[in-house]
Amino acid sequence: MDMNIPTALLEASAACAVKPSVGNTTEFYFSEQLSAFFDKDLQAMWLRWNPSPRPNFNPGLLKDLDRYCRFLSETGGTVNNDGEKASIAYAILASRVPGVFNLGGDLNLFMQLIDHRDREGLFDYGKACINVLYRNYLGHELPITTISLIQGECLGGGFEAALSSDLLVAERQARFGFPEILFNLFPGMGAYSFLERRIGKRSTEELITSGRIYTASDMQNLGVVDLVVAEGRGEEEVAALIKARQRSRNALAGIAAARRSVHKLDYSELLGVVEAWVDTALRLSIRDLKLMQRLVSRQTVLGEPEQVH
Repeated sequence: MDMNIPTALLEASAACAVKPSVGNTTEFYFSEQLSAFFDKDLQAMWLRWNPSPRPNFNPGLLKDLDRYCRFLSETGGTVNNDGEKASIAYAILASRVPGVFNLGGDLNLFMQLIDHRDREGLFDYGKACINVLYRNYLGHELPITTISLIQGECLGGGFEAALSSDLLVAERQARFGFPEILFNLFPGMGAYSFLERRIGKRSTEELITSGRIYTASDMQNLGVVDLVVAEGRGEEEVAALIKARQRSRNALAGIAAARRSVHKLDYSELLGVVEAWVDTALRLSIRDLKLMQRLVSRQTVLGEPEQVH
């Protein structure tokens, strides 16, 4: 499937620092905000982000994620593990921030760009987001299964990132939601496209427009989350899931490819939604921007979005 991602957005080097293997684990270091660990026994690449100063998708983290995605593609889904070539069968998204998967878009940046009427800047940010999410949605065009492990707050663009994976595993304390409606915007980096293919139009629009915070069990009942596990057992349960799928791994990867073909999602669809998101953002009022500022403060202290009435 051709992603048609503009080459101008792919200029950064995909190189990363490889730290010495410890046992059957090798670390691939991209920056202070992003590193990945390859587990040879599980054939799994565990990606963990640690955004700063807020747990959101800032431009630096997006560049690091772009490098990670191209690292997987350029190596053909193989890594050098302690001198031996090993294949990646699973790519897992997770967070190093306690209690937070990801709080979403860089709202502080949005406010600056909107204030300056910078349409190009907003559009470029949106494209940078969908570039990495689309690659994850496609399984990096490799015979791998993608998994999101959610162990805390999963909001806005963080929720969109989680939805781009084949499987969603959430610890019971995890919470989900799209706060964008609270400041008169909508999630524009894949939420509608990913959700509509999972749960249909009606449930998708209800989830996006409600402004509610949902539990992991709520999301499992809706068919969004595949597996809910006990608090603190996320890594163990993902490992157990991988081991249980081992015998049929090839077939399941093929089924995932078939699903993507049947529920085809083209890059142009995501790009069109980004364009609509930019237009909507530039129409926000002063009151809307003040409400956005309140959520910036919440992001700063790792808090939940404030319910606005």
